[in-house]
Amino acid sequence: MMSRKLILSALLTVAAGMALFLITRSRSPFGKSNSSFASEPENGITAVELSKGKQEILLSKKGNEWLLNDETETRRSAVLSMLGILSEIQIKSPVSPEMFKQEITTSGIVPVRVKVYENRHLLKSFLVYKTRSNIYGNIMKMKRRSKPFIVYVPGFEGDIGSVFTLNELYWQPYTVFNLLPSEISSVQFENIDDEAESFTIRNMGKYFSLAGEKGELNGWDTARVKRYLTYFVRIPFESWDFESEKADMESVKSRQPLYRISVTTMTGKNIILTLWEKWKTEDGKEVPDSDRLLGKTEDRDELFIIRYFDIDQLIKKKSYFYPG
Repeated sequence: MMSRKLILSALLTVAAGMALFLITRSRSPFGKSNSSFASEPENGITAVELSKGKQEILLSKKGNEWLLNDETETRRSAVLSMLGILSEIQIKSPVSPEMFKQEITTSGIVPVRVKVYENRHLLKSFLVYKTRSNIYGNIMKMKRRSKPFIVYVPGFEGDIGSVFTLNELYWQPYTVFNLLPSEISSVQFENIDDEAESFTIRNMGKYFSLAGEKGELNGWDTARVKRYLTYFVRIPFESWDFESEKADMESVKSRQPLYRISVTTMTGKNIILTLWEKWKTEDGKEVPDSDRLLGKTEDRDELFIIRYFDIDQLIKKKSYFYPG
């Protein structure tokens, strides 16, 4: 009888130990409620709300499209990048109270509140404190009184803190022109350094005209004019120049541009793109960037960065329109 009791006791002890082991193993080392930042939807994330103070934006899925504040088209690559981060973020390292005070509290950094939804179900809610103190650009908390952590995405050595931005320009398509040839009434290309290469195209339905600085031109190829207008179907830019200080931006705008492209649509809308030389630091010296330009349209004060690869098809000499 005694041996049976000992055996039963031993079995209960082992069972209890195994249960404790499984429970402990399933827990996050920092407590799941404080450190589980990744969203785990059943079918997929359908909305993300970002807020900071009185600012707030909503990114929401409508059918197969994502909209900004329920009305504006979004940049697909930006949304997909954010969704990947929300699903895969993990803790890189804890942050001590001393470090949090030094990097965040003393610097007066206001966090971005992120709320992630699947339909009406709140999947996750956490705070993002953007900082340059680490390459991941963030210190995050689940709540204001929770433990702070540096969060990252495995395999991605980049600034994920920058994704959580309330700047609406970031979420909109990076597009300068998105026009069909039939939507274009006229194009004026100005080569500021070489005015003799400037030209104007007018679209009159079945007929076109090509003019230079001294008036109408003759002998040009209609097919080449038509082809040139097709290049306006999609002209993207690389990114907004968010890093430049306001004084630097005003300095660029005060310089003489390289080119100006003015497009008038059939509905009377004017789109004016101005392009300036972009400079970069190379071997400690400021040199012209041979791959990129700075651009601006009349409807925005902000500058953007555009690659020659994307805009070069619009920067033509008049000889382009002639046979041979």
